[in-house]
Amino acid sequence: MKLEDIKAGEIVTEKVIINPAWCKGCGICVAFCPTKALELKNDKAVLADVDKCIQCGACELRCPDYAIYLGRKKNEKQG
Repeated sequence: MKLEDIKAGEIVTEKVIINPAWCKGCGICVAFCPTKALELKNDKAVLADVDKCIQCGACELRCPDYAIYLGRKKNEKQG
């Protein structure tokens, strides 16, 4: 899912959303991911293994360009 595909008010259940237009490929998010779920491909961060992602937020907190953020956790209340 790309950031530009998200509509206002839409509930996002993807684990991690990466805006490739904002990602500069610095690799900081990859370095801080404790489960190694992220990788750099073609100089952009990608969620390479969705099953490894624990939604800890390290990638979101460390991204200097605000290109990555967590989606809503599936067990959160919607409303």
